[in-house]
Order: sequence, then structure tokens, then C-alpha cells
Amino acid sequence: MDIDIDSPDRMSLDADGVARLYAAHAKAMLGFFMRRTYQPEASMDLVAETFACAFRDRDRFRGIDEREQAAWLYGIARHRLIDFARRGRVERAALERLGFSRRALSDGEYERVEELAGLAEVRALLTAGLDGLGSEQRAALQLRVLEERSYTELAEMLDVSEQTARARVSRALRALRDSAALSELVESDEHV
Repeated sequence: MDIDIDSPDRMSLDADGVARLYAAHAKAMLGFFMRRTYQPEASMDLVAETFACAFRDRDRFRGIDEREQAAWLYGIARHRLIDFARRGRVERAALERLGFSRRALSDGEYERVEELAGLAEVRALLTAGLDGLGSEQRAALQLRVLEERSYTELAEMLDVSEQTARARVSRALRALRDSAALSELVESDEHV
């Protein structure tokens, strides 16, 4: 890293500094994107875009330590994610109309991305959190979140009032949020 002449306490990133950031954060960043997009191909592209932007804009970084470098890098990552969401619908529709499609990952590539993103651990923690719920809360949460049922449908299916259905989902989400299993998951994602 080069020292910024204008401020002796501040550092700018050189190409080697960006390479060190890549070595330190690429794997965690892949997990960051996978947990938000659920799309291995897009996650890999977003990691590449993030580091390309970091390399391009490395002279703009003004920080004092590695923590600030990571914060700067994940700021770029969040912007890439926002841009992905904005352009995604339009881009996918246009590609579909033109008959183009992305090259699908092979099973091995897909498994490797899941491994790097730590999805097996995420699944295990979610399963542990869900196992800690009562059967009524778990059923309500599954119908509402996984099956995307309306509260009216939920109430009919569970033979309860709509208010009770809402309360069960709310309690389930609160219990998951407060569970030890999910606390571990959130803590592992907070450094990102």
C-alpha cells in the first residue's frame, strides 16, 4: 500500500492491496451474494464485478486499516447488488426475448459455489432454528414464507382466525430471530 501524501495517516490501495483484499474476502463475498441472490452464476459475476470496481477505483480509497478496506469493499459489493436487482428484471426479459440464456453451471461448479458460500452450514443452522419452533408456528411459517400463502389462506388452512395466523407467523419469526442457531448465522454475516 502506498501512503497518501496529503494525509500521512491515510492509505490508498495499490494493485497488490486489491489482490490481498481478494485473497482475504472473495470466498466470504461469494457467500454474501449467494445468501442474497440464491443464484450461483450471478453471485460469481457479482464477486468479479465488485473486485473489478475495487481495482478500477483503488485510488479513491482513503482509509487507515484493513477494517476500513473491508468496509469500503463491501460498500462496493452492496452497490453491485443493488445494481443487479435493478437491471436484473429488464436484462433477463430482454435476453429471454432474444432467445439467449446464461451458460448453466455444471453440477460440480454449482456444488463448489455452494461449498464456498457455506450454504450447508446455513441450511443446518436454519434447520436447527426451525426445529426449535413449535409445530403450530413452524406450520404457519412454512405456509406464509415458503409457500407464500396469504394470511386469509393461512387462516383457512390452519382453521384459525386471520389474527391468530398473523400472530403465529410473527411469533415464529421472532423466535427464529432470537434463536441461538440463527444468532450464529447473523453473527457470521455481520463482518460482511
